[in-house]
Amino acid sequence: MHASEIPALGTNQTDFSALLEPRGIAVVGASQELHRIGGQPIRNLTEFGYTGRVYPVNPKYREIKGLPCFPDIASVPQPCDLAVIAVGAKFIPGIVEQCGKAGIRFAVILSAGFGEAGAEGIRLQGELKAAIARAGVRVIGPNCVGILNLKSRMFCGMGTGFRDPGLKPGRVAMVTQSGGVGFSVVTLAERAGVGFNYVVSSGNEVDVSTPELIDYFLQRDDVDIVAAYMEGVDNGRALLATGRRALELRKPVIVWKSGNTATGRQAAASHTANLTADYPLYKTAFRQGGFIEVRDVDDFVDIVQGYTPRRLPQGRNVAIVTTSGGAGVVLADHCEEYGLSLPPISADAAAGLRAALPPFASIGNPLDMTAQGQNDLGLSPHNHVVKVMLEDRAIDQIIVRNGNVHGAAGTEWARELIGLANETAKPIVVSWGIVIESTDAVVTQLRDGGIPCYATPLRVARAMGALTDFAQRCQKHRDKSSQSARPMEQHSIDWGTSGRTVAEHEAKLVLSRYGIPSVREKLLTLPEIQALQAPPFDFPLAVKIDSPDVPHKTEADAVRLNIGSLAALKSAAQAVQENALRYCPQAAINGILVQEMVTGTECIAGVVNDPHFGPVVMFGLGGIFAEVMKDVTFRFAPFDDATALEMIQESRAGVLLGGYRGRAAGDVQALAQCLSRLSWFATVHAERIAEIDINPLIVLARGRGVAAADALIAVRPASAGE
Repeated sequence: MHASEIPALGTNQTDFSALLEPRGIAVVGASQELHRIGGQPIRNLTEFGYTGRVYPVNPKYREIKGLPCFPDIASVPQPCDLAVIAVGAKFIPGIVEQCGKAGIRFAVILSAGFGEAGAEGIRLQGELKAAIARAGVRVIGPNCVGILNLKSRMFCGMGTGFRDPGLKPGRVAMVTQSGGVGFSVVTLAERAGVGFNYVVSSGNEVDVSTPELIDYFLQRDDVDIVAAYMEGVDNGRALLATGRRALELRKPVIVWKSGNTATGRQAAASHTANLTADYPLYKTAFRQGGFIEVRDVDDFVDIVQGYTPRRLPQGRNVAIVTTSGGAGVVLADHCEEYGLSLPPISADAAAGLRAALPPFASIGNPLDMTAQGQNDLGLSPHNHVVKVMLEDRAIDQIIVRNGNVHGAAGTEWARELIGLANETAKPIVVSWGIVIESTDAVVTQLRDGGIPCYATPLRVARAMGALTDFAQRCQKHRDKSSQSARPMEQHSIDWGTSGRTVAEHEAKLVLSRYGIPSVREKLLTLPEIQALQAPPFDFPLAVKIDSPDVPHKTEADAVRLNIGSLAALKSAAQAVQENALRYCPQAAINGILVQEMVTGTECIAGVVNDPHFGPVVMFGLGGIFAEVMKDVTFRFAPFDDATALEMIQESRAGVLLGGYRGRAAGDVQALAQCLSRLSWFATVHAERIAEIDINPLIVLARGRGVAAADALIAVRPASAGE
């Protein structure tokens, strides 16, 4: 991914500090009935410790809860940085404009009835967008529950999430498109000792978006990690930029993405009106950026705890120290499942361990001290084993599984382990062998000392695997110190002004200008083929119709393969033209393509210009395997050859191209270059290209290159002024 092609949000970003720490808050639609939507913010802001000014706004009242009540926004005293709006949807565009005139920079719209509410709501949302643009006010929502700043005790919202003054701050920020889901995460995480400094419910995101808020929180010094509940984003490219920012700052974004199925997408549209791209594109964005995707609250809590010490592993090699052989086996299984490795212990480490442990201890990885060994040796020898493991250069991180941590002995064991953790950059985590609640004091001691504790082997392996993946993406991002230049000259192409399908021969000529080769072919008329005295290329040949009106030639029975003689060539040409016209009588026939046939691995490469993410390149097995295997990988254009290689290796095609079971290895380097060039072609002409399909793309033997055997380009109509 090239920095020049993706927006860097931090450069022209809104400073949201006045939103999160306002000097004064106007509650528009304030109610004396404090249980109502307009009354809850008044109660929460006045009872839970917020020290700024609160200004109820409602012409029906002179005062609310002992506070003077103002008839309109214009009457609100200054300074006032934020308006919380809880009135009928039809009044809100006008109120936003009043905020702009009064110098109020931010608004949080609690009211629903916009894009999620059908045609009338969509119309009102359009009016609201226009009002925001005129007023110059940044808006959270509508259809949200509010914002929370636990550092300044600002409970600025409604609903159950704002009714718990006992919530404690912590170095986590959350952006959630669902107030209910977001605050359920906050509440459950609180029980596990995870606190939040900030929570923003973003709702329909008519103005301020999830990527913009995440990007802002990533750059705050009082935030170490960002959580997000997301149904969809309008600007996928901004999400990519946010992911890159997370890698740069080595701060993970834990994302819970819903609306991933057809049913889920329909539900998201009626919930927050966040119409979303297909889930595979989000999944690709998460894997390329600094995101860690989770599916449940426990995953979120585990990853936050694992990251809290800010010790990211330098590699995938794990050592397991346990007092139970069975637990070591279970941990080993789960570690491998989540991409972690258990290397053999070095000879020096093994010698040191044999000297310290009884003869019945299992010296390996996992290392089983046995419960008897621990009882005989005491806890200090247990930590001595951890120390020896830490000194092994092959080990990147350590899991300590312990089930004997009661009383004073447990406290001493924890104190020593914390001391070891403070002397190393390698993460140390504890997998509990007993009910974790029965040892709360030791757990608290360890967590306060920077050692995460997990209740089950699965949870520790899953969290460590996720953080290891994140650490390696950070390293890879850092290693890409400079971006490569565009690999080819930009060419001007006359696409015409209307939307159209570019037929195969023209499409290949266009692609060839960007260094994407195709098989040798000639475009001839039927009379020219009938007059041939010799074939244009050696047999066997392929014969196809070339028509923008017959893009799917197989469906029209307008393709013939493995033609072996001149007579068969002439007969095939006659047949494909007749079949094409039978299939589409008004088809414009450019001619008949006569192509050489080449042997290699059939792949598919293509581009979809997604309305949210822009041009996306797809790659996988092609030909007859494309529909059956459905094994494709994606990358966002543009990208370099190294990224293309990663893309190839993710797919089953990568296994075949490596020379699987005696097959000749394919020209993977040429394929990577082809995919990279395709990504640049799609980027340069993104305004006009809707779709590209190259199937099959033949990968020849190593050193012989690749060749497009078929291609199609769908072109959008030119926009005004083009």
